[in-house]
Amino acid sequence: MDSLALGADLEPEPVVDEHSTVTLYVNGDPTTLTVDHRATVLDTLRETFGLTGAKKGCDHGQCGACTVLVDGRRANSCLLLAVAQDGAAITTVEGLADGENPHPVQRAFVERDALQCGFCTPGQICSAVGVLREAADGSPSYATGPDAPATGPIPLDADEIRERMSGNLCRCGAYPRIVEAIEDVIE
Repeated sequence: MDSLALGADLEPEPVVDEHSTVTLYVNGDPTTLTVDHRATVLDTLRETFGLTGAKKGCDHGQCGACTVLVDGRRANSCLLLAVAQDGAAITTVEGLADGENPHPVQRAFVERDALQCGFCTPGQICSAVGVLREAADGSPSYATGPDAPATGPIPLDADEIRERMSGNLCRCGAYPRIVEAIEDVIE
């Protein structure tokens, strides 16, 4: 039998639309847009919204440079598909300030000089905001001691802060100042 005859009864592959329409609430503003199913939140923030605070460091969720807040919880935006975040509230470092007034964490990072090259700083700041919320909500970490309250806020000491921030890497080594900045906000 001839090879052309074998393929004659095959139906053509159906065309699949690889885009969906979603609504994202980025820094409080709702935007409805069509996204490629493969587009990450990080790429969408940078390319569609022009928000370049979140950085593409490792693109594997290991460095934390892309950390943003999704519905108030910190997340590595390089690992999230935008199509799966329909209806989510996404806060980037650009959205933390209240108009011209920086968020207390942003202010503390500047005052403590908790940065060097600045590449990781937006992710560090978003992560720190998430850490403060998690602790206030009573979410324990690996470093939370057995004497911590069963309900209510978890006290944040330097060890607890370091553990909770361990997913955010700084190649310059600004860690001591980052911990100090977070401690300043707690006080």
